[in-house]
Amino acid sequence: MHAKQVEEALHQVKDPEIDTVSIVDLGMVENVTVDHAHIIVKLLPTFMGCPALEIIKNNVEATLTQSIKGIEKISVQFLYSPPWTSSRITERGMKQLKAFGIAPPPKQMDATGEWHVDCPYCQSTYTTMDNLFGPTACRSILYCHTCKNPFEAMKPVSTI
Repeated sequence: MHAKQVEEALHQVKDPEIDTVSIVDLGMVENVTVDHAHIIVKLLPTFMGCPALEIIKNNVEATLTQSIKGIEKISVQFLYSPPWTSSRITERGMKQLKAFGIAPPPKQMDATGEWHVDCPYCQSTYTTMDNLFGPTACRSILYCHTCKNPFEAMKPVSTI
């Protein structure tokens, strides 16, 4: 068994709230170490105090146990340094968020620090922020004036 095999298996572990995107594509996997039959997975939570961490840990352990033979021990650790940022989301992850109806975070903010996202349903740029606070700390509620749909967007999270 090797780290690459473990990383491939982790693509099966989906975010508990967004079942179209894996923890790998969300950029949560910081490091995978294999020491004989002991696997150590270090993850970055998308925000401090995330209530789904225990579920993610259990899903990682269950997936690795089912996918890889010969494991004697699995350690899942949550790190807060370096902090997770939305720039860690892969291109595939961006597409998977959109497929779920969540606009991916913008790649860049304008000179004033404001951010804007397109509607994940109709791709319109005519959207406005409805509420900065969404169902989780990492998402906001927006409204599309073209297709008249409310939608969620991942907040741009940066360490800069």
